[in-house]
Parts: sequence; structure tokens; C-alpha cells
Amino acid sequence: QVQVVESGGGSVQPGGSLRLSCVVSGNIPSPNYMDWHRQAPGKQREWVARVTPGATTDYADSVKGRFSISRDVRKSALYLQMNSLKSEDTAVYYCRLFHRGREYWGQGTQVTVLI
Repeated sequence: QVQVVESGGGSVQPGGSLRLSCVVSGNIPSPNYMDWHRQAPGKQREWVARVTPGATTDYADSVKGRFSISRDVRKSALYLQMNSLKSEDTAVYYCRLFHRGREYWGQGTQVTVLI
């Protein structure tokens, strides 16, 4: 059974940094398409960043230049380095994995940028 587990969220002052981690367990070969999404209170979930099996990365305009996505294939891990955090980055952050036509979501990790 595939499990996706995020960690690394927390509270931070504006301008601060956090690093989110996402670990995939289960008998699943890698690399796979993986991405990060987030959902702020009262808003729809939005896509944040992705990495393809070929290691191509892409970012939403709102985070470009501040966030960096990376992965460690050997550890089946995905990361999101978030710098220069703003209050509008406050959200629950979710990791998603695509494998063989199925998607797997984690439970999310809360990021709060203090006002």
C-alpha cells in the first residue's frame, strides 16, 4: 500500500523559511511525477510546484523565485524549500504522487506565516 506523508510545517515570521518534506512508502518504483499543492482557509486547493520523472521543475507564479522543489529518489522523498515567506503563503501544504494512472495524496502539513 502506498503512503504519502508530509512533514516540516510550522509557524514562521514573514521573511522566514521552512523546508517541507514528503516521504513515499510502499513498493513503488521511482522517479514519478510529484507535486505540491496548498489550500488556504476558505480557498480552493492550488498547485504550487512540480517535478517530473525527468527532473524538470515548474512553479506557480506566486512562489517562483522563493520556493524550490527537489527530490531524493533513493529516499523516495520530495522537498519544498520555502524562503521569503509571506502571510499569503499560510495554508495546508499537500504532496501528491502520480503512479500508473493513480494519484496519492498526503494528509497535509500546516504552514502559518505570522502576521
